[in-house]
Amino acid sequence: MIDPRAVKLADVLVNYSVEVKPGDWVIIQGDMLAAPMIEEIYRFVLKAGGNPNTLFGDTKLSEIFYKTANDEQLCWVSPFNEFVYNKADVLISLFGTDNTRSLTNVDPEKIGKAQAARRDLFVNFMKRSAAGEVRWTGSMFPNNANAQEADMSLSEYEDFVYSATFADRDDPVTEWQKFHQKQQVVVDWLDGRKALTVKGPHVDLTMSIDGRLFVNSDGKKNMPDGEVFTGPVEDSVNGWVEFSYPAIHMGREVEDVRLVFKDGRVVEANAAKNEETLLSQLEVDEGARYVGEFAIGTNNGIQRFTKHMLFDEKMGGTIHMALGASIAETLGKNESAIHWDMLCDMKEDSEIRVDGDLLYKDGKFVI
Repeated sequence: MIDPRAVKLADVLVNYSVEVKPGDWVIIQGDMLAAPMIEEIYRFVLKAGGNPNTLFGDTKLSEIFYKTANDEQLCWVSPFNEFVYNKADVLISLFGTDNTRSLTNVDPEKIGKAQAARRDLFVNFMKRSAAGEVRWTGSMFPNNANAQEADMSLSEYEDFVYSATFADRDDPVTEWQKFHQKQQVVVDWLDGRKALTVKGPHVDLTMSIDGRLFVNSDGKKNMPDGEVFTGPVEDSVNGWVEFSYPAIHMGREVEDVRLVFKDGRVVEANAAKNEETLLSQLEVDEGARYVGEFAIGTNNGIQRFTKHMLFDEKMGGTIHMALGASIAETLGKNESAIHWDMLCDMKEDSEIRVDGDLLYKDGKFVI
């Protein structure tokens, strides 16, 4: 029998996050182990008048693909995927896997080659999203593999996931609406500002946000949520950052990532572990060396690192930056096949100033 909190989360995804409407073509995708919750999402889509299709994946198939495919096959873009990503009205992705490390021993250059081949598909999808032509969201189906990554039992991880998404509350939607209102204070304060500086033990950066928008991330595209983010002016980022948490990518932990920026571009990059993954991602395309997103985590209900960025990037007291594609809603212009978020702690001796005014100090907003 499915956890009633999972049913409530499925309801929130369909009727709050993407607001399925009659006639919408809705793609629901996830690993086979997430089938119980996918069934509930499917049910709610039908009740909302949408037309659902399901796409089931499997970690073993991904491993087989990357280890077996030749260069031509790596670069082949499925016409089926092109049709889905260019035509679907709604995409709901459910994370969850039986093995978070299934791609650990795959050559990172092969992964980068496949990503580069699908660059146009990804870029076009993000443009459709910014234009309101497609609505999308992603969430987690609690499972043993992700629980183990987070150093929790399955029951503890279930409590964590459903608490972070407010699925354990009587009215999750009302909770997310309150969350939106709280973050909007910050977004309104940032409107029209031009220059941002970030300083702390792990970071010393300057960037321009002139003409860019900050987005109130409130449970629409991610569930759970909790961040305000923008796309900095592409050639404006200068300085350095040391990401204090491992940067997880395709089953690999890239530890102690340090990046140096000059006129927006990464000019130095190193890592203590799996540096080859970092360097290969920087070579996927020209846009991979530029910052597509700068964000401040605002969800104080998430206070532990779980090795899944769906949760980790929302932690209160942190910032994160994504190399690669901008989110078009910010008016950012960087295009890339990648969008790789990396997380930095800001809880001690740290501050963010905007046009010289103090916005944030030691992990908390001060406005």
